[in-house]
Amino acid sequence: MKKAQLFLSCFALLVLSSCTKDFESINTNPNAPNTVQPSLLLRQVIYDYGEQMSYEGFVAGDLLAQHRTALDFNLFDRHALKSPQLGGNPWPIFYTNLRDNQIILNQSRSTPTYSVYEGPALILKAYFTAGLTDLFGDVPYFEAFNGGNGTVTPAYDTQEAIYLEPGGILDNLDRGMEAISNYNAAIPLEGDILFDGNLNRWIQFANALKIKHLIRISDKIDVSQELQALYTEGNYIASNADNATFNFTNTDPNSFRLAQLRIGDFNNFVLSETMEDILSALNDSRVNTFFKPFSNSTSNAFNGLINGIDASSTSIELGNYSLAGAAFRDDTSVLDANFITAWEVHFALAEAADKGLIQANAQELYELGVQQAFAYWQTEMPTDYLLGNAAFSAPGTTPLQQIITQKWIANLINGYEGWVEYRRSGFPEFNPISASLNNDLIPIRMPYPAEEAALNAENYNEAANATNNNSINIPVWWDEN
Repeated sequence: MKKAQLFLSCFALLVLSSCTKDFESINTNPNAPNTVQPSLLLRQVIYDYGEQMSYEGFVAGDLLAQHRTALDFNLFDRHALKSPQLGGNPWPIFYTNLRDNQIILNQSRSTPTYSVYEGPALILKAYFTAGLTDLFGDVPYFEAFNGGNGTVTPAYDTQEAIYLEPGGILDNLDRGMEAISNYNAAIPLEGDILFDGNLNRWIQFANALKIKHLIRISDKIDVSQELQALYTEGNYIASNADNATFNFTNTDPNSFRLAQLRIGDFNNFVLSETMEDILSALNDSRVNTFFKPFSNSTSNAFNGLINGIDASSTSIELGNYSLAGAAFRDDTSVLDANFITAWEVHFALAEAADKGLIQANAQELYELGVQQAFAYWQTEMPTDYLLGNAAFSAPGTTPLQQIITQKWIANLINGYEGWVEYRRSGFPEFNPISASLNNDLIPIRMPYPAEEAALNAENYNEAANATNNNSINIPVWWDEN
């Protein structure tokens, strides 16, 4: 993990606070700031998204992915996703940062001295958009940032269009890389807390995202030619030194948010039974990094709790379950906000090779991804780890199951990625919810928030009708499983 950096100035926070408070302003406010220097906005956008989605990943994403279990305030853990509590409403996080990033993009195109920001802004637009549509499916996109031009109730666009049409995810990644390649002025990129202004690393970032999202839609369209070209060229994030991450600090104001909240909120989240079962079966030493032995243990053992308990009728003694490890509260300087990493890229390439989408050695890519994931979490990998139940071709498993399971493990607190991978592949196998409020079904999309019904009623109603009254059990476009 990189050396910690100071991310925010008080000035930037004061200038930008007016554009991030009210959800109503996210898509519709024509008075959003348009004179703030792009360096301040870029720093704000990267930090705000990374910090907020890391928090969301802990208190909501990890519940959906069955990494953790909530003891109380746990309607979300019981899959009442329309009732977010400590977290579980990432919609405004995406739209606030997409809107502020659009300001950077507009400035880069209207002011020649800011043109260096065009490529990174296009890449971030693709990144945020992919995260948004992968959670919710069809969303307002092509009209969503035209409040100043009169479009205050944007239409919902299909996920297929958002991925594939001009101005969509894949196109913006390509245009972002083209803008960087064509940039020949001497003005540096400032405010970049991911890559310290290194434009070549932004291109690697974009190519890594292309690999990820081509795999994500590979059941819908033939992506083999593009993936093979990306793999052959090799210009993607390939080592942990190049990861798209930033460090939290160990003190306010830039420590991980769970370290700042009261201890009762932090202690609401414990090791899940699913995570315990999988790590135990693999003899995975990362359990010591992710969690602490339960306090009532006499042998430094770990104990997980089934997801989705009914807190009103279930008596739980906190000392019998494992809390989150030291990195999440005691020393957050070792914790990253993770946009995409080398291990995630190598797991995606291993999957592509296993499915015959590229010509490559799937086992080698898988094993490299595992090694990088252990290193990323600063945990020593057991010498025989890849010879036992984590082996690429371990008995009773498939290579795809092994690849996705390892990606799922390493994606702890990384937004909602572990849940997305489960939805896409069915791996790893989740345990049943104890007291489900969703008819014992695992949700496969996030619901549109209640605010949309009030602020964008006509378009919301159309989208809700297309998803069986905004059901969390309707698959998104790329979901064939």
